[in-house]
Amino acid sequence: MATGVETKTESLRTLPGDDVRQIMWRYADRYDLQMMVQAARAVARGPVARLVAEGGRNSHEWTEGKAALLDAFDQSGITASFLEPSEGGFIEGPKNLVLALIAFELAWVDAGAATGSLASCLGLAPIHERGTPEQRAVYMARCAPLQPGENRRVSRAAFALTEPLPYVGVETGLLGGKVRVAEWNEGQEPVLQVEKRGRFITNMGFADIVTAAVDSADPRIKGSCMIILEENDPGLFDRGTPTRKLVHQLSSTSDPVLSLRVPAGRIVGGYTVKDGVIVPRYSHGEVIEAVFRRTRVTVGLMTTAKLLSAVEPVIRYQRNRFRGGEAVAPGSPRYELGLQQREDVLHRLVDIWATGEAGASLGFAAARLFDRLDPLERRKDEILAERGIAGGSAAFKALRRIQKDALERLAGAKTSDDPLVEFAILDALANVLCPAAKLWNTGHGANVMREAVSLMGGYGITEDCPGFLGHKWMDAQLEATYEGPEAVQRRQLSVTMTNPLFLAQMRIWLAELRAAAARRPGTGACTLASAMQLWLWTLEHLDKAADAHGQKLYQNARQGVTFRLADALCWLVAARCFIDDLLELEAKGPDNPALAEGFPGLLDFMTDLSHVQAARAAGETGRICAELVFGYRRHPSWDAAGASSCYQDDELVALEGMIPGIGSAAPGYSDVLGEGGLPPVKAGPCARFDGVEQFTRLRARLDACLTGSQLAKDRAADALTKVMIPEALDYPA
Repeated sequence: MATGVETKTESLRTLPGDDVRQIMWRYADRYDLQMMVQAARAVARGPVARLVAEGGRNSHEWTEGKAALLDAFDQSGITASFLEPSEGGFIEGPKNLVLALIAFELAWVDAGAATGSLASCLGLAPIHERGTPEQRAVYMARCAPLQPGENRRVSRAAFALTEPLPYVGVETGLLGGKVRVAEWNEGQEPVLQVEKRGRFITNMGFADIVTAAVDSADPRIKGSCMIILEENDPGLFDRGTPTRKLVHQLSSTSDPVLSLRVPAGRIVGGYTVKDGVIVPRYSHGEVIEAVFRRTRVTVGLMTTAKLLSAVEPVIRYQRNRFRGGEAVAPGSPRYELGLQQREDVLHRLVDIWATGEAGASLGFAAARLFDRLDPLERRKDEILAERGIAGGSAAFKALRRIQKDALERLAGAKTSDDPLVEFAILDALANVLCPAAKLWNTGHGANVMREAVSLMGGYGITEDCPGFLGHKWMDAQLEATYEGPEAVQRRQLSVTMTNPLFLAQMRIWLAELRAAAARRPGTGACTLASAMQLWLWTLEHLDKAADAHGQKLYQNARQGVTFRLADALCWLVAARCFIDDLLELEAKGPDNPALAEGFPGLLDFMTDLSHVQAARAAGETGRICAELVFGYRRHPSWDAAGASSCYQDDELVALEGMIPGIGSAAPGYSDVLGEGGLPPVKAGPCARFDGVEQFTRLRARLDACLTGSQLAKDRAADALTKVMIPEALDYPA
């Protein structure tokens, strides 16, 4: 039986290319996606990179150079990627993975360009996800790029949710936008007056279609909704003042003022009339929930792309750092390796690379999951409609009733081809992976991006830094707040991660990781499984435990508990997705002739990266869980109860004659009371493990599972000194 990691005989030869990524991210059999990746890359490393290099980010205004990117997006197929073939697109089926890949490629160079390319998709997303068939047919076709022989204006869309309120974006439920009935003649469709002042609205420099969130200001309209506004509608369509942002300057952002009269048929998803009241089919919250749970993943991958794009520029900087000096001769270690002669910079770059891999694995796993979930969600809606279940709480209760069947299926005790069961299982997982990808990739990713910039020295914060790393670091700060700041993601996770269907799937992961560790011990799978076990124990404990004041620990108001446990979970799922992709590469890589040469070295390197990331995830999980389990217990003090648990000094002397060695082994030895019962000089007796003995055993086991992780980091660091990189970046500085 294997007892450790086998000796490495090969090293990483080149940076991972498309053949590796296609396997890991599961699109090796999708020629359409491969071509779309190439097209997006050509735009990113061509027009986008040139615009950045020429100073295009130095202006807040929407310039001709920036506007030219829209034509590039149209001509490359990026714009049409969101559309169905019947609407002018060319990719069949769900679009989550393709949009994620496009965002990743564009953000590799500039996230503002990625935002600009996808903002029109975001503007159309409410119509795509919840619009009526008529609305989808009209607006998707209008936003499709021109076909040969067509002579029309291509429409662009914007998504207007946030309001000009203090600390905008913190609460998506606060709406200043209002809608009221302007005219309602008998037998005719109502005409609505919409008032909307937007804040930080992307695409507003050129958009002629806006999907806006508004609340009712009229008793004849129930609740909130999203509504479609057009530039030519009667009233005011003011694009507003460009936002003076420091980041994402290649996208157009402003604060529009909209005061327009529109037909009620523009309400996204349609409406009914009940007792003289217009009842929108979907509230604005239901629409944005459907939209954001998908697009948050894409934003998370934009930050991840920055980390992986930083690897090559940092390696080049490290090796070239001392070249050019008279005292540095070609062929010498200082000339060939530069800063890479020192372990610190190599270890830090390993952490950056491992974080990027884990973030990409998590993000693309979530995107693929939504591609599976989308058709099931539509089928779920059809089934519920057939059963006369309208939605909202009624739909929620209907799905709760099938939870038992879903749990039995996960346990292997029951098979079921019920699409509602399949939907419930995947939905529970998506409700965790989506906020986890957004929270961890952008939150932790922004912190790690600072590390990448720091490894470039002072060069990292210059305008001409190779790879535009300074720009990317700043952009990452905005991405951490996009589509809800970190608190929003933590809040969602604190609710969804306790779903029994998700926890059942997590326990399946645990078993799978143990099995993977038996076959591939160097992946860190066993370490990660131990960390998951500790997390699950902690969740169950906190759900029942109270603090020193008798207050329940796991509850909505205790965000110091729920949010931190959510943070730990993000580390775990990211590392688990990385290991899953690594195993996929191991299984299918040997069959790819393009990977035949050098594949063992590549696989060994990625295995070491996985081990490093699993160990880091385990360490973070252990720290957070220990603080939560012990941090809310009252520390013993030198009162009568505390002193009664300690030995007296003369007692130990007497016992030593009967039980030699008890003085060094007896419980409470460090809390021996001196002459006269005087306690040691410290706060109180050592804390006990009463009630949490199993936690201490699990924690000790987890710490021991870190064995070998630093050796893996050493091997990965050594590989960085040998890997070949191109002579120059394939896009301008």
